[in-house]
Amino acid sequence: QVKLVESGGGSVQSGGSLRLSCEGIGRALSSFTMGWFRQAPGKEREFVAAISYHATVTRYAPSVKARFAISRDSVKNVIYLQMNSLKAEDTAVYYCAASLRTETVVPDGRSYDYWGQGTEVTVSS
Repeated sequence: QVKLVESGGGSVQSGGSLRLSCEGIGRALSSFTMGWFRQAPGKEREFVAAISYHATVTRYAPSVKARFAISRDSVKNVIYLQMNSLKAEDTAVYYCAASLRTETVVPDGRSYDYWGQGTEVTVSS
């Protein structure tokens, strides 16, 4: 069992940057494949990025590749999502998720076992 707590959301202008954090409480996040997902108003939840438990494999949605970077700090037990060159279409609630399936990094939210409460990101054009 692990509790995930996101932070770092906010409002930013187009072209700006934000760094989201996801803190794990109760268990080491190094036990999990970790992912970030987002849900925009009126849209379905979509995959953003994921990182393997050993941090050697990352995967990104095509819409954010080269702009976003996922990383993990095992000492602090935190996962980060650095978001650069933000666009209005990045506006969404961002969720951190943990998967017990460590053999692969998958973009399917159904493969994730634990979810945070979300942090809101608003990008104005």
